[in-house]
Amino acid sequence: MRRKLAAGNWKMNGTSSALGELTSLANTYPAPSVEVLICPPATLLHRAAETVHSTHIEVGGQDCHANGSGAHTGDISAEMLVDAGATAVILGHSERREDHDEQNEDVRAKARAAMDAGLKAIICVGESLEQREAANTLDIIGGQMSGSIPELSTGENLIVAYEPIWAIGTGKVPTLDEIGEVHDFIRARLERRFGEGVGRSVRLLYGGSVKPGNAAEIFAVSNVDGALVGGASLKAQDFAGIIDALQNA
Repeated sequence: MRRKLAAGNWKMNGTSSALGELTSLANTYPAPSVEVLICPPATLLHRAAETVHSTHIEVGGQDCHANGSGAHTGDISAEMLVDAGATAVILGHSERREDHDEQNEDVRAKARAAMDAGLKAIICVGESLEQREAANTLDIIGGQMSGSIPELSTGENLIVAYEPIWAIGTGKVPTLDEIGEVHDFIRARLERRFGEGVGRSVRLLYGGSVKPGNAAEIFAVSNVDGALVGGASLKAQDFAGIIDALQNA
């Protein structure tokens, strides 16, 4: 059975005062039936890990470099994330692909580094509104998967997050049928590439304007194993509504 996952991506939000949200989350869920992961900005990662130490809340990074060390000013290696207390890292988010011109091969190299370091790689895929309207969604998703996911992937070290770019932070959400179509496609591609055993064990997350009010219906969709949540994960009370929906799915 795939353990469901509620992952929060704080993006470039949060200072020291935000750590109290993690304490609230840990107090609310002393023994959650689903996996709960928060990915704060790098400046908070070590303190976040200390805050949730001995709880069932995990923390992760928002990116990592493909190299283990070297002259890469401002970058963070996968080993550094592990040293800071991370168990996972988000890679290939559309904001990284757009803002930093990350290509599929860049994401693939980072994912290899993350997996080698013992991190779970949450690899993001998703189409733009123009691609959706041109009926190119599955071609785009397939290409991103082929180029971004490394061969050493397993159900333990790979998580795939489908985040339609046009739905991130906009309040717009694909129809349930559209979400289901993409998630079923991702599952089939994973099974074809890695075999049924691995393909069926990889968790698939949906991300893009997930909120407590729409989470339950999204989690009822085929092959949706959880969510990668942006703004609604910044406050423990908001994120709790999503976690509750996932626990009841």
